[in-house]
Amino acid sequence: MNIIRPIHTSDFTALYEIAEESGVGFTSLPVNDNLLAKKITRSEASFTKEVSSPKNESYLFVMQDSTTEAVVGTCGIEACVGIEDAFYHYHLGKVVHASRELNIHNTVEILTVCNDYSGISEICTLFLREPARQPNMGRFLSKVRFLFMAEHQHRFTDRVIAEMRGVSDENGRSPFWEWLEKHFFSMDFPTVDYLTGIGNKVFIAELMPKYPIYVNLLSQAAQAAIGKVHDKTKPALALLEKEGFKCRGYVDIFDAGPTIEAEVDTLKTVRESIRKPALIATINPQAPLHIIINTQVADFRAVLQPVEITDHHILISRETAKALHVHNSDMIRIAPLR
Repeated sequence: MNIIRPIHTSDFTALYEIAEESGVGFTSLPVNDNLLAKKITRSEASFTKEVSSPKNESYLFVMQDSTTEAVVGTCGIEACVGIEDAFYHYHLGKVVHASRELNIHNTVEILTVCNDYSGISEICTLFLREPARQPNMGRFLSKVRFLFMAEHQHRFTDRVIAEMRGVSDENGRSPFWEWLEKHFFSMDFPTVDYLTGIGNKVFIAELMPKYPIYVNLLSQAAQAAIGKVHDKTKPALALLEKEGFKCRGYVDIFDAGPTIEAEVDTLKTVRESIRKPALIATINPQAPLHIIINTQVADFRAVLQPVEITDHHILISRETAKALHVHNSDMIRIAPLR
């Protein structure tokens, strides 16, 4: 059984290995001892903090194999982005160049730097290690965040975003960034990706073009990359789109990957979730798989197991109850996996 729980200091080595495996473009996990240690410390503080409204909390979860105790994946939620560091995006818009006398009407796409998503909750840092890429595990790791947000609504904003990794090749080269690098930045994509990951964003304001960029002036490769995702990110994007996420024209300022958004209470997993007292019982192993969470914060636990539902209870096995740290009559929240 895989259990999802809050990250602890003892998970540092596993998190570092995940950061190495995730590769260029996975900005939220830089391969840096000090920064990763700070991420864990910040997360531990957030899970134990009394919160009345979202501020700069960061919740980092790990998926652990209950048999081997190996950490096999991670995912996270930022309660409120852009509070301490500037949070930049490009917005893809249009301008019209027209002349009635000459009978000319041209519509041109432009990219404008903005901070429109500052103050919004963000799901982030989703990575499942190769040995754990079994059926349903990626879906479980992604969706569990929505149940945590549903259970603890006051810790998050009503709207949530997700930044999707943009197009880059096996060497970490981004066609969109190559155009910016050539004309404005003079540093390669892996370098800028690393600097952003460690929180060094001053160079963005200093070097970023001050005026909107006309898309038709970019290279063909750069234009083709706008709003597209990395091949490895396509399954994650498809999953989030099924949840109800949509792109409103915002893209990453480095690789032009799309940023998608949704209202938390409209997410499919949230709408289909059920909250009832637990009742430990013998469960039919063929019963539908559900994501099951307890209602705790610091002692949060989640599993993917079959359940049976009655008018007054959610029936779970003894093994499931033990993994969740719950007893009879304790409240739990569930959502169907599919």
